[in-house]
Amino acid sequence: MVRRLRRYGVNETEIEAVLQEDEPLPEMIITDDYRILIGDLQKEIHMEPLVKAVYLLFLKHPEGIMFKCLPDYRKELTEIYVKLKPYGLSDRVVQSIEDVTNPLLNSINEKCARIRGAFVGQFDNHLAKHYYIDGNRGEVKKIALPRDLVVWE
Repeated sequence: MVRRLRRYGVNETEIEAVLQEDEPLPEMIITDDYRILIGDLQKEIHMEPLVKAVYLLFLKHPEGIMFKCLPDYRKELTEIYVKLKPYGLSDRVVQSIEDVTNPLLNSINEKCARIRGAFVGQFDNHLAKHYYIDGNRGEVKKIALPRDLVVWE
């Protein structure tokens, strides 16, 4: 159907708008062991621990976070990481947390790209874009998903 619409000259924005009209966003469940499950089928989104910690940090801040303010969130990110990996923090992990919260480094952009990839790998982008961290350069970055669709177990 989409191919046929393209052949008739309907642009991508119009196609995407039509697709979004009928499709309610699936609920996200964060389990007590911090697995991320989407929808009725509870499709799991897999991420490595630091990437998941970054994701959960942004999920806890619906107002979003400016990358230049990330040093203010270092302690909170560390606390989230420790919940994911309770065996203690190695020097390497502490350095990785410092790197990801340093706005002068590219680490946060790399983590956001991995988060985006985890969702786009499971869903079409028109659905996935509601779940990953996004925002214009120099502005607040946030997850667009309405928080009433997020269930913390």
